[in-house]
Amino acid sequence: MRLRELPPLTRRVLVGSVGFTVLTIGVCMVLLPGPAFIVIPLGLVILATEFLWARRILRKTRQMLSRMRNPAH
Repeated sequence: MRLRELPPLTRRVLVGSVGFTVLTIGVCMVLLPGPAFIVIPLGLVILATEFLWARRILRKTRQMLSRMRNPAH
């Protein structure tokens, strides 16, 4: 069974659970050893598949990183 074939509420709960778990692990990695700078965005990407607020945070983060890379533009 594919994720898209699940009922919408079930899909949102499943994606939310997995996304928040990954995001929480990433936040813990800020204090503990681990690649938090990879895991936190991964959690946001997972959440952004179903939640608009996560898409907005991800978009703002990408814009901020782009500005940091190209400060003259």
